[in-house]
Amino acid sequence: MTHSKPAGKPLTIQVREALQAVAEPARAPAMQAYMKSAMPYLGVPTVPRRAALKRVFAGLDWPDSAAWQADVLALWRGATHREERYAAIELSAVKAARRFQRIDALPMYEEMIVTGAWWDYVDEIAGHRLWAVLQNDRAAMRETMLAWSIDADIWKRRSAILCQLLAKSETDLELLYACIEPSIGSTEFFLRKAIGWALRQYAWTDPDEIARYVAVNEDRLSGLSKREALKNKGKRRGG
Repeated sequence: MTHSKPAGKPLTIQVREALQAVAEPARAPAMQAYMKSAMPYLGVPTVPRRAALKRVFAGLDWPDSAAWQADVLALWRGATHREERYAAIELSAVKAARRFQRIDALPMYEEMIVTGAWWDYVDEIAGHRLWAVLQNDRAAMRETMLAWSIDADIWKRRSAILCQLLAKSETDLELLYACIEPSIGSTEFFLRKAIGWALRQYAWTDPDEIARYVAVNEDRLSGLSKREALKNKGKRRGG
C-alpha cells in the first residue's frame, strides 16, 4: 500500500491495533446481535473509534486515486471485525481523498456496497460518498445511478435512491424520481424505507413538491414510504 507515513507496519495493522486498544469486548456480542452481523465486532463504540482512526489517518496522503483505493480496499477486504470495515469507509472520506471522489472511484464503492450488503455500510457510502462523486462527475454519475436503480441488487437500488440525501436545493428531482420509479411498487423493506427517506429529506427543501408527488402516487407508494415521506410535514428543520 502507498501512503505518506514512515515505513513500518501496514496501515491495516495500524488500524487493527488502534481499534483493539479502545475496544470494550463486553459490548461486542450485543453490537453484533443488533446489526445481525455474521462478522464479529471488537466492541468499539462510535466516538472512540473515530478518535482512534483520526490519529491513525492523520497525515496520510496518496500520489493518485489508485493508491488511495488500494488502501481503502485493503482495509475492506482484509477486515476480520466490522469496525475495520467502518474504518475503510472513514478512510474513503479523509480530507486528502476529496480530490479522488470522481467516477473512477465508483467501482470501489460498488464493491463495498455489494459485498457489505447491509444498511450500516451502504447508507454512509450512498448518502455521502456517492453524492460527492455526483457533484464532481454529474453526467457520468447520473447515467450510472439510473442503471443502478434497475439493478437486481437491492443495495445498489437503495444507493441510487439515497445518493442525493445531502443535496437540498441542488437535488436533481428528475433523477430522484427516476431512481425511485423502478422500486416504487417493491415489497422490499429496505427499498420502501429508502424511498420514504429520500422524499422526506427533500421535503425539508420543498414540502409542497413532496406532498404533490405523494398525492399523485398515492396508489403506488407503500404505506411505509408515504409515512416516511410526510413525517416532517408541518415541522421546522430540526423539529
